[in-house]
Amino acid sequence: MDGVVRLQRTFVMVKPDGVQRGLVGAIISRLEAKGLRLAGAKFILIDRALAERHYGEHRAKPFFEGLVSFITSGPVLAMVWEGDDAVAQVRRLMGGTDPKQAAPGTIRGDFGLDIQFNVVHGSDAPETAEREIGLFFRPDEIVTYEKAMEAWVSPRH
Repeated sequence: MDGVVRLQRTFVMVKPDGVQRGLVGAIISRLEAKGLRLAGAKFILIDRALAERHYGEHRAKPFFEGLVSFITSGPVLAMVWEGDDAVAQVRRLMGGTDPKQAAPGTIRGDFGLDIQFNVVHGSDAPETAEREIGLFFRPDEIVTYEKAMEAWVSPRH
């Protein structure tokens, strides 16, 4: 990295399989250990309308109905995380979409079972993060704050 701080927000969701398998704490711990800051969280059941908006870019694809059915099948933890290059950092921590191809040490590599049961979703670009955060959170549900230890995990240059 070039030393320039790129403070961003990103959207992360522990999917129904991650919730059912008791992986919420492990996933949050990995994000916190990387120095990212939790800015919002909701434990919710996603209804069909929200699921269709969330996966809207896949509407014409054959797997769309499966995505919607899966994400509405149980509770999820929707979260907003902040940090230096948060979108890219979370993507690296999550690993590849297919857990069979994801590197060991990544969330999906360690916990995912297959391409559908991959325990976590994260925004793939800053524009996607903005859209997804807007689907799940009102602005007043996101909290910005400074952590005393932040200078040690994300030095400002």
